[in-house]
Amino acid sequence: MTVTDRIALDPFGSDIPAESARLRALGPVVPVELPGGIPAWAPTGYDVLKELILDPRVSKDPRKHWRLWPEISEHPSWGWILGWVGVINMLSTYGPDHTRLRKLVAPSFTHRRTEAMLPRVTAITGELLDAVAKAGADGSVVDLRAALAHPLPMRMICELFGVPDEMRDDAAELIAAIMDTSDPSPEHAASVQERIGTVLGGLIAYKVEHPGDDMTTELIRVRDEDGDRLGDEELLYTLLLVIGAGFETTVNLIGNAVVALLTRPVQLAAVRSRTIGWDAVIDETLRVHPSIASLPLRFAVSDLTVGDVTIAAGDAIVTTYAAAGLDPAHYGPDAAVFDAARGADDHLSFGIGVHRCIGAPLARAEALAALPALFDRFPGLRLAVGEQELRQVPSFIAFGWQEVPVRLGV
Repeated sequence: MTVTDRIALDPFGSDIPAESARLRALGPVVPVELPGGIPAWAPTGYDVLKELILDPRVSKDPRKHWRLWPEISEHPSWGWILGWVGVINMLSTYGPDHTRLRKLVAPSFTHRRTEAMLPRVTAITGELLDAVAKAGADGSVVDLRAALAHPLPMRMICELFGVPDEMRDDAAELIAAIMDTSDPSPEHAASVQERIGTVLGGLIAYKVEHPGDDMTTELIRVRDEDGDRLGDEELLYTLLLVIGAGFETTVNLIGNAVVALLTRPVQLAAVRSRTIGWDAVIDETLRVHPSIASLPLRFAVSDLTVGDVTIAAGDAIVTTYAAAGLDPAHYGPDAAVFDAARGADDHLSFGIGVHRCIGAPLARAEALAALPALFDRFPGLRLAVGEQELRQVPSFIAFGWQEVPVRLGV
């Protein structure tokens, strides 16, 4: 196929595994169209994606390496992508700029810092499960996404960055709006950009007046003392990245793991008997149902050859984690089957190389606290609807459920 035969990605992410399979049948890298008509290339398998991620000729900086960057203003329906590539943070920088910004945030996510946070993770998990027990004691349906999967990582990241209680709902709504790719209208894009300034600009102003022992205060100090290390815009968008990625991906990880186990009673029984460990459950969830299915965007610094296809310098590339995790060439003919006993821990769902997710240890720690506690507390836990009735969040980027309705079985 030629680049004129682009495949439009489903902006609602209605069936990401099926879409990945259709693209894979067309070749190792396929010309696609993102919501609003943005042209890009989509790798369809594990090895190709890994090779491109690690290739120094692939950049994440659109200002330097995306040929179409100067044309965005000419395409109103492309405005939504600015929330992903129009910001200046670790996600959209390359080389020394990326290294500089990552070093500022890295101290908050060291192994030692994560270990120190575990008692707080455990305490919040217990509080939330007490509330779940109360809400579902009479047989009522409880949405575990709203009651556990969302508030646990949200509270942890907000404590880490000093987000006051009254700002947390606005922060969560902002991230949800950025993840929603179903509406490429200029109005939606403008609303998101305005809310970034309002919500996170408001957080910065609050922490200037009320500094504390938190990462936002520390980043503000760095900005004020050494603007060469962190500018105003970089501060704003670094907070957008670390607060958003710090909870939204863990929300989906916990929710996806719950659904996977509740719809596979044999595997759940093996987990309960400790035949299968929780680390294996988390890795298989990340492989089959990665919290981020496709991440926009990377850019070819120079011409790249993939099979018999040339990705021209300046072309955009989607980072297709879901397609990689479901690749039969790497994981075998049953790659699409969730099997926690598989023991596949080489998934790419946290990324790889210099852009590997800096918060991966914290996300895993939160899931390792929440999931065993949930299933130990409620041995009769079951879905309140059929799996086919669950609704995917409206996004080709995020891979998770809008609700996880359950009955506790007590």
